Amino acid sequence: MSWNQIEGRWKQRRGKAMRHWGTMTNDKLAAIAGKYEELVGRLQEQYGMVKEEARGQAEEFKRVDEQLKTSNNKLIGAQKALIAQEKADRKHVKSQSPKKKTIRSKTNG
Repeated sequence: MSWNQIEGRWKQRRGKAMRHWGTMTNDKLAAIAGKYEELVGRLQEQYGMVKEEARGQAEEFKRVDEQLKTSNNKLIGAQKALIAQEKADRKHVKSQSPKKKTIRSKTNG
């Protein structure tokens, strides 16, 4: 994922950023708008980091975000496979169950 993609989805990523950098406020994260250099500058200002350390933090955030996205996609795939398997199992059981025969009694009339 590139920083352009992170910038494009920044509103969705802000919550993750807030959890990642606990004291960074939502307003400050909104002002950053996903811009890499703005994020690096805010990290330096907020946490007293040197520029290289702030860049490392931003890159770590990017890696964590990518890992979460990959894990989420794997979970979604597994969930879809499980649902498909359950449907197939239900269909198989339904086709295998014996049909009930109705017994009609003969009445003498």
